[in-house]
This record gives sequence, structure tokens and C-alpha cells, in this order.
Amino acid sequence: MLVHLPILQVIVPLMAAPLCLLLSRPRLAWIFTLIVSGTAFLISSLLLKQVIASGTIIYEIGGWNAPWGIEYRIDQLNALLLLIISGISTVVLLAAHTSIRQEIPADRHTLFYILYLLSLAGMLGVVATGDAFNAFVFLEISSLSAYALIALGKDRRALWASYQYLIMGTIGATFILIGIGLMYQMTGTLNMDDLSRRLPEVAHTRTVFSAFAFIIVGVCLKLALFPLHLWLPNAYAYAPSIVTAFFAATATKMAIYLLIRFTFSVFGFSFSFTAVPLQILFLVLGLLGIFAASISAIYQNNVKHLFAYSSIAQIGYMIVGYSMSTSAGLMATLLHVFNHALMKGALFLALGAVMYRIGSVQLHHFNGLGRQMPFTMAAIVIGGLSLIGIPLTVGFISKWYLVLAAIEDGWWFVAVLIMLGSLLAIIYVWRIIEAAYFKPPLTDKETVSEAPLSFLIPIWILVISNIYFGIDTRLSIQVAQAAAQSLFGLSP
Repeated sequence: MLVHLPILQVIVPLMAAPLCLLLSRPRLAWIFTLIVSGTAFLISSLLLKQVIASGTIIYEIGGWNAPWGIEYRIDQLNALLLLIISGISTVVLLAAHTSIRQEIPADRHTLFYILYLLSLAGMLGVVATGDAFNAFVFLEISSLSAYALIALGKDRRALWASYQYLIMGTIGATFILIGIGLMYQMTGTLNMDDLSRRLPEVAHTRTVFSAFAFIIVGVCLKLALFPLHLWLPNAYAYAPSIVTAFFAATATKMAIYLLIRFTFSVFGFSFSFTAVPLQILFLVLGLLGIFAASISAIYQNNVKHLFAYSSIAQIGYMIVGYSMSTSAGLMATLLHVFNHALMKGALFLALGAVMYRIGSVQLHHFNGLGRQMPFTMAAIVIGGLSLIGIPLTVGFISKWYLVLAAIEDGWWFVAVLIMLGSLLAIIYVWRIIEAAYFKPPLTDKETVSEAPLSFLIPIWILVISNIYFGIDTRLSIQVAQAAAQSLFGLSP
């Protein structure tokens, strides 16, 4: 059975999705989905352990040798992403049954779990596969289910948010598909490992340059990199809270993975950063994203919007590390991918608890919540401190290694800008703390009770993880460093 773990990672949630149709009760569908996601998390944990112990795992589907057959190739990079996606999915699902009772009509609950499993399977498939076209197919499975999940909420603005995401996502997917088609035209193969060997022979052609441009722009649309981020704020703000928590912690991380995989593993470092001036382009866009999105977050009155813009800023930090084109910079990016998933998973789940109790996430409705919902608001405070980069949180680890990488590269001004960006985060996090702890409740007549345990348990699993992995960094640093060095062809 251990030999088949790579394919089981994807096929278990993929086959489970239609089986949800057979479950008449939403509670049964929730338990079934939770078990499936937990199984996926167990598989990803075993895969990571196996990769650390024995190196890259290659799984040929149907016994067909690559490049004729589809190949799953699990290395340190995608083993880390598989762990993040399946782990966050499992924790978020603990609160799903409670959360969706208020935010999704009862007759759509089973549909929610079907779409959730499809989205999970799509993300895991994108990360696990070693075939470029197969990655596109799984990307579309994940995206199409995401559009429907966002539109499931009772708020009619969710339909417009879903439509915006649909248009932008379709453009991005089309660009990626065109790029893959052009690569196939020039090489006759879709296997990523095979492409990496054949592309250098035709790297000087306009077709390959065009393919590279299409793929980069398409992935950046999926990534919500500034200024291609316009779909993200409304998608996060108006989607059901469970959907927002899942996607905020995983979807953009999957897109970061695709960016790294195509530029380092397929086209190669030399082509991506030497033949094409990616370094300066991504550095500028990353820094602009940090400041433009952080400033936008400061002026938001919807707290989901606030943290959505914060996510765009955090994507900027990841891109700045990536743009350094050094092993240390890429390691900082991968660290932040892992750490940001923990931060945003905790924050958006906590917002889901607030939504469950008071039916709103408008900032003025947070007045006095620090006394009425102490555990939920404490989670938001710790998550906010992690976003800022306070020591003993995962956010500090990310910023520390990002600043070190910038200084090591001689980019002192970038290190200063990274720290200034963190100061902006203090402002928008403080607005929430001020409302919750220093302003009286809107009314004394209604008392708001603490969130139920079905919310508090997953919230605090992620909050404690924010602190634990901010103190014990062995796992995250070991895997991120090994993945970065492998992509640069360095010995660990």
C-alpha cells in the first residue's frame, strides 16, 4: 500500500466526492468528508517522511514509463505543499458542520461537501503530478469547484465575487493552457522532467519565450499577484467563512508552487532569471503589493476585506523572497508559504466564529467583543501578532529569514522595506484590537456568547501551531531549506 501513496493522495478525495451524493444527511456527509480529508493528511505526512528519508518518489500511473505515461513525482517541495493543503483542510473541516448551518442554505449542505472534496482533490493533484497538462486539468477541477463554493453563500454579493473570480481565473487558466500547448509544440512532451531536458535545445526560439510569458502571467493571475489581484478581496469577503479559511490558507500557496515548479524545474533557473529579467520585475511587483495592499487593508471596514488585502501583501513577501533568485530567498518564500497558511487559517476561522455569533464581520460590530468572546478574540490577536512578525510566532520566523536573505544578497533597502511593511500591519491589526478591547459594545441589551467548541478547537489548533512552529522550527526550516537547495542543484 505504501508504494501507491502518491496516487492515493489524489484519488481518495476525488473518488469520495461523488460518493457524498449517496449520503442523505448533511451530518453524515460532513463526517465522511472529514475522514477523507484526515486520510489525505495522513498520506501526505507519510509521503513527507518517506521523501525526507529516501529522496524523491516517482510513481508511474498504469505502469507506463514517462514520458508516455503520466508520472507523479514527489520531492521535498511538493511534499511540503501536500502537507499544508491536506492539514489545513482537515482542521478547517472540524468547524464546517457548525459554520455552514448559518451561512449556507440547508438544501445545499451536501453539495458543499461534494464541491469541497473536488477542490481538495484538484489542489492535491496540481501539486502531486509531474505532467504539465495533468496539472492544468487538476487546476481546473479545483477552480471550477472554487467558483461554485464561493457562490453558495446567502449573501448575493457572493455571486458577483464568484463571477469576478470566474472571469479572471478563466483568463489565467487559458494563458497557462496556451503556454503548455506551445511547449508541447516545441518539444513533443508534457512530462515536466522531460520538458526540463528538451527545452534548453529550443530555448532561443520565440515560441518558448511566448510559452514562458503565457504561463507566468496565467499563474500570477491565479496567484493574485499585484496588480492582478482584483478578484481576491471580494472572493474572500463574501464566500462562506469555511470556504474563505480553506482558500486563504491553500489556494494561493498552490499557485506559488506552480510558479516555482515551472520556473525552476521546467524552464530552469538560468532561462527564467537570466534570459528573462524576472528578478527585477517580481521584486518591484512584490514590494508594490506589500505596500499597496497593506495601505488598502488599513482603510477597510469589513474585517474579511481587511485580511484579504493582508493576504495580497503577504503574497508580496513571498514574491520578494522568490525574486532574490538565491537559495536563501527561496527558502524564506517556502517558509512563509507554510507559516502564512497557519496564520490565515486561524484568522479566517476565527472570523467565521464571529460571523456565527453576531452575523457580521463589520469592524464596528467588533466593539466590546474582547470581553464577550475572549477566546475567539485572543486567537485573532495572536494571529494578528503573527502577521506583524512578533517573536515567538511563525510570522517572525518568516520575516527573519526574508530579511537575512535580503541582507545576504546585499539588498539592504529591500530589508528595510520588508520591515516597514510589517509596521503597516501593526496599524490594521491595531484597529481590530482597539474595537474589541477599548470600545464599549454597540448595545448592552444583547449579550454575545463565546463561540462553540466546534469552532474553538480548530481555531486554537492553528493558533497553537502559530506559536509552536515559531519556537520549534526544525521541521519547517529543514524541509524548506532542503527544497530550496534541491531546486538550485545544491547538496543539502
